[in-house]
Amino acid sequence: MEEVKTGTTIVGIKGKDFVVLAADKQSTYGSIKFNKHTRKIHPIADYMALATAGLVGDAQIITRFLESRVRSLEIELGEKPSPRAIAKYLGLLLNANKYFPFWVGLILGGYKDEPYLASIDAAGGISEPKHYTAEGSGMPYALAVLESEFKENIKKNDAVKLAVKAVEASRKLDIYSGGEEPGIDVAIIDGSGVSFLEPKDVEKIKKALRK
Repeated sequence: MEEVKTGTTIVGIKGKDFVVLAADKQSTYGSIKFNKHTRKIHPIADYMALATAGLVGDAQIITRFLESRVRSLEIELGEKPSPRAIAKYLGLLLNANKYFPFWVGLILGGYKDEPYLASIDAAGGISEPKHYTAEGSGMPYALAVLESEFKENIKKNDAVKLAVKAVEASRKLDIYSGGEEPGIDVAIIDGSGVSFLEPKDVEKIKKALRK
């Protein structure tokens, strides 16, 4: 049986004192919709989260690696490792396996003293965008929305709405990112840690976007 895939759209937006991650929730077997409630944003510490696109199994394994690595470094260093250090570790991990790769595209968001956002590809390449990024099969549609509507010094609430709008655009145009039914997960990472928007609040944003 073919391994479960997530065509997926994941989005990251960085503001002055926060990071917003958003992702659709649909997974597929090839082009067949398999699960409409797949979690694609995973907290890996109380100040970092990873959004994943690609094979579900690979994404889960990587998430567990990172959770373990963060705990180990906290013990070794006596303090929380920076999100940038974890991104570099993740890049090395993926590059070391590039000939038998993890089939993933990843966005890491974190906040330790300042917001951090990175996009990591399956070969371990790391990009640290100034403001926003997207990964997955719906990336072109999401980036089109982000590029046209992102504003400097964006407020947290506006960034959340923009992230939802970007994922919604890709869900309508990219078969693998889902149609109207699957929901959207939204995580906010700031000085208070990682928190997820309630599904009802995401639905309110989606309804407002349709007006």
